[in-house]
Amino acid sequence: MNIAFSSSLALLLRRYITLKQTLGREYVKETGVLLSLDQFLADPKNPDHNLNFETFHRWCQKKERLRPGTRRTQMRIVRNFCLYRRRSDPQCFVPEIALFPRPHQPLKPYIFSPTEVQELLAQCSRLRPIPHSPVRPQVYRLVVVLLFTTGMRLGELLRLTVADYDSRQGTLLIRASKFHKSRLLPLPDDVRREIEVYLDDRRRRSLPMTPDTPFVWNSSHGGRAYAESSLWCGLQLLFKGAKIQTAQGRHPRIHDFRHSFAVNALVRWYQQGADVQSKLPFLAAYLGHATPLSTYYYLHFVEPLRALASQRFAEHYGRLVSPYLHPKGGAR
Repeated sequence: MNIAFSSSLALLLRRYITLKQTLGREYVKETGVLLSLDQFLADPKNPDHNLNFETFHRWCQKKERLRPGTRRTQMRIVRNFCLYRRRSDPQCFVPEIALFPRPHQPLKPYIFSPTEVQELLAQCSRLRPIPHSPVRPQVYRLVVVLLFTTGMRLGELLRLTVADYDSRQGTLLIRASKFHKSRLLPLPDDVRREIEVYLDDRRRRSLPMTPDTPFVWNSSHGGRAYAESSLWCGLQLLFKGAKIQTAQGRHPRIHDFRHSFAVNALVRWYQQGADVQSKLPFLAAYLGHATPLSTYYYLHFVEPLRALASQRFAEHYGRLVSPYLHPKGGAR
């Protein structure tokens, strides 16, 4: 590691970062935060070079220009390092998390219904091809289909290449995604047909089809995948055309497709009478999560999931629930 740590904690910081990277994390942003702390501790102008309450407080004061959520994240990175340090130094300082800026409330995701997705697909056909994207309508149709039916992350979608699709097995290879893990996604038959139609259209037009050609392709910059900003602009046109907006009057986020995939998977399992709890590990693996605990973040108690879960409960345990009898008589 060639990072220039120079404080009294330099050796321990290097060991800590090496441990995180060995566990599969890139740990780039976190390393930058710890390097900032190291430089602050090593600064000759700093009267105290030890990591204690006073020096941590002064370091935090230098972060006042940042948003509260960003400051909280950076302070937690230092706290996690302190917890690691405590393993070998039980008396070392560990910041009290109760004193950190309050966390932001997570945004409520927009859950797309199958009917809304059908309307988005209809809007795709109204998009016009442009010089650097001659198959623009087909690209956006595939984008909507894959985001809604696989729940893949936007970065995973944009990294897909032609070689990642196996037409014989009907799978997509998600390469080295979060935590450097790859996974194979088996696709439903209707999604496979969508991909085949899209790729056949590109072949007929003699567009690039080499193994490393991006799935979400355009001809700008030598034939790269769409940029996130460009893809977002097109999706906003689809949302506007389909009249889809949140309760606050905003367009949904791209990441809301991932939330929608998870919720709709639960709805489908309830409708099929499946054992939902036993299927959660499969959903976690499909989404690329290390454990189902990460998947719970995407499982929102919305209609019709609430009604289906209540119906399942009533079918199994309804006979055990007796109406409450008020002391003065009558059920309440």
